[in-house]
Amino acid sequence: MPRAKGAYPLQRRTGCLQCAVREQALCKVLNPQDLAKLNRHAYHKRFAAGQLLSGLTAEPGWCATVLSGVVKLTKSLADGRQQIVALLFPSDFLGRPWARPLDANAANWQAETATTVELCCYNMQDFEQLLAEQPKVKQLFLERTLDAVDAAHEWMLLLGCKQASERVAALLLMLARRLQPANCRAGASPPSPLIELPLSRADVAEFLGLRLETVSRQLNRLEAAGVIKRLDRRGIALCNLGELERWSGDPPHEH
Repeated sequence: MPRAKGAYPLQRRTGCLQCAVREQALCKVLNPQDLAKLNRHAYHKRFAAGQLLSGLTAEPGWCATVLSGVVKLTKSLADGRQQIVALLFPSDFLGRPWARPLDANAANWQAETATTVELCCYNMQDFEQLLAEQPKVKQLFLERTLDAVDAAHEWMLLLGCKQASERVAALLLMLARRLQPANCRAGASPPSPLIELPLSRADVAEFLGLRLETVSRQLNRLEAAGVIKRLDRRGIALCNLGELERWSGDPPHEH
């Protein structure tokens, strides 16, 4: 796999059984022998924040599991406008197996690091062969794909029907749930009470379909209501998860 601009020196993958996302990633269903086979073809790569990775279908020669950090997926229009359409978190899969030949629409999909990111990368052909040989991995991949479709449907509802306050609260809840330490995500632990925003305010506004000043105003409202407390430019303490869920319009969860 060619080295991308902004990548730190790559290194051979080691210690899969001790991997921080092992229990959440697709490879969790592999036995030690099959995991070792995949490991022989895998590499770790680190990227600084703000680095453009490949288009998801524009370069179908590789794929990866996110080990740490957050990747934002964007779609661009011909006039230069773009929209963040999804975020990838640790244990998420980056890539497009069985991609069709490059076309105009595929070229407009891009992946960019929102934070410093570490990826476990492997050749797409090797991964496709793994799916063909390992029904459990293929089943889990299908389940994760359907989960992503469900999440996209929920985000369409948020952008189409929810008010600005609900959108901002929903984003904070989603980040709290997805940015849990790896050893916590394996259980039924509540969302983290402390989060570090992986996106700039401008990116948050773009992702939520809001104006920048609207995002700031809604954060001020949440803080004034005692639901959150801003610790610094990106650090946020979630002071009342139940209230945050109420603001988001989500059904209440037990904590």
